Amino acid sequence: MKTTIDIADPLLGEIKQLATREGITLRQLVEEGLRLVLARRRVPTDGFRLCDASVGGEGVQAGVTEGDWSSLRDLVYEGRGA
Repeated sequence: MKTTIDIADPLLGEIKQLATREGITLRQLVEEGLRLVLARRRVPTDGFRLCDASVGGEGVQAGVTEGDWSSLRDLVYEGRGA
């Protein structure tokens, strides 16, 4: 498909030089740039999913009350001078 767009002269000069250096057409360079912009701005349709980093075990250890952060902190730093 053909279309017409206005590109600032300094920018056009830069992309022409780049296309020449890389041995590609101006069209190829513009299409590549547009694809990169579209890919970067595309919103993932499947959402974000954390990888499973769970470990084996029996859950909360005896003597630890789940949600009691003060006691948990004391156990974590026990013997470490904190």
